[in-house]
Amino acid sequence: MNIHPPENKQVSPYFTFYLISTMQIGVGVLGFQRYIAKSAGHDAWMAVIFGGILIHLLVWMIYKILKRSDGDIIAVHNDVLGKWIGGLLSSIFMIYTAFLALTVLRTYIEVIQVWMFPHINTWGISLILSLLVYYFVSGGFRIVTAVAFFSVLIGTPLFFLECFAIKNSHIYNILPLFDHSLIDYFVGTKAMTLNYLGFEMLFFYYPFIKNAETSHKWSQWGVFFTIILYTITAVVSFAYYSQGQLKHTIWATLTIWKIVEFPFVERFEYIGISVWLFVVLPNICIAIWCVTRGGKRLFSVKQKHSLIIIVILLFIGSLLFKDRQQIDQLNTWVSKVGYYFIYFYIPLLFLLQLLIYKVRQRKNE
Repeated sequence: MNIHPPENKQVSPYFTFYLISTMQIGVGVLGFQRYIAKSAGHDAWMAVIFGGILIHLLVWMIYKILKRSDGDIIAVHNDVLGKWIGGLLSSIFMIYTAFLALTVLRTYIEVIQVWMFPHINTWGISLILSLLVYYFVSGGFRIVTAVAFFSVLIGTPLFFLECFAIKNSHIYNILPLFDHSLIDYFVGTKAMTLNYLGFEMLFFYYPFIKNAETSHKWSQWGVFFTIILYTITAVVSFAYYSQGQLKHTIWATLTIWKIVEFPFVERFEYIGISVWLFVVLPNICIAIWCVTRGGKRLFSVKQKHSLIIIVILLFIGSLLFKDRQQIDQLNTWVSKVGYYFIYFYIPLLFLLQLLIYKVRQRKNE
């Protein structure tokens, strides 16, 4: 199978900025503050920066890995670990990616049920969103990329709403600085994992980027953009809430939206949640596209055929998690798997590939 698609199915390098940033800005930004504050308290905004620096390094590793094998993650696995072990690890990566999509979908449905329509059935919202995902993903990678592009344009202005919280904020809530141990910062950085996940989808869509090597800088800018948005959100939130309030505020960003007032609209959080659909949708679309692409590469199944099955499984999966505790467990599980994948497996694969290529080079000499 030809790994590199024809040029008419590829996208320009600068689109990786949108593909990276839109995957990292999803439902997590609506309530990540509470989780990172559990360990690092008012200093937790620093964990956002520390975590972001590590993501920059991991993106650099991914580009080095993909450049050596000149393909996607499946080509890398087959090249380094062989067809069977490589295929097994690629399959596990696909399953993890599918669960990442499920986590985003079910968490967003929970937001709608808690904040807008408490009595609406899960299956109704899930069915509508699943059909939208099928519609966009069936259009191919270029359509998915277009959705990601508009997601950033539509979603970014909502971050300016945090200005409404500044007038009621207290700078003393984030003082004194550096008031926690390195262990606290480490735990806070670990808690940020779920919010930074998604950049690893680059392993799948790398061949679909024209002159893929030149897209590296755009990917790094995408990560940097994400760090800036998360850092601003964290600082404003920690200045606005006391630590006691934050412990009991599950959706800190949404609660800030409640204080937004315009002469022509009330309950702005309803509008914010509705608009956030355009931010969440590409998260799911990109992940599902990656799963179908992996199915095509591994099992030679056409993407349009596997897409139907995967979307049906996505819909069924969203119905299995019924309450806050189960959804929180899903988020925790995906976060843990993602943590070990990005912080352990990617560096391990980077070093293993480097070692194997050096051994091969010496043999050829």
